[in-house]
Amino acid sequence: MSRVSRDQGESYRDLAQAVEVRADLLMSEFVGRAMPAAKKPSDRSGKRSSGFSDEERSAMREAVREQKIVWGKDREKDERAVLAKIAEFPEPDRSIAKRLHAVITSTAPELSPRLWYGMPAYSKGGDVLCFFQPASKFKARYGTLGFGNEAKLDEGQMWPTSFALMQMTAAEEARIAALLKKAVS
Repeated sequence: MSRVSRDQGESYRDLAQAVEVRADLLMSEFVGRAMPAAKKPSDRSGKRSSGFSDEERSAMREAVREQKIVWGKDREKDERAVLAKIAEFPEPDRSIAKRLHAVITSTAPELSPRLWYGMPAYSKGGDVLCFFQPASKFKARYGTLGFGNEAKLDEGQMWPTSFALMQMTAAEEARIAALLKKAVS
């Protein structure tokens, strides 16, 4: 191997490593949780894992598809896409997401429905203000109502930005409505 091709090979490996680290950072930022460390090579195959679960890779593929859509251009079409995604969820995620959608659209009609990493989300000015991560998406024991940076939920130096959601009763609906009013203010 010549010196030039060896340098190029090292350069490509460095670039691939940087891309993997950046992808981990982006996913942890958007999904809102720490990413697992990359797995060591398997004894049998010798292949190195990317460090992402099947569910995480699926979410990234959905995000790429969603980036090609111009959200906010046609509200009815956007809402149909969100409701179609909700219809694909298994129970109880589907029921929770339907009720959550109704609460969000009635409490904060200025928010635009959209999909974000395959999850129902609601944006203000193009930025995701809140989203619902179904429990089934990452095999969790509860769904998550999360809020983005645009949500004005500030309380001193520390405040919650996501909430576990196992069912939707009138009490949860009232609390979510109050959070939304504060978030969009």
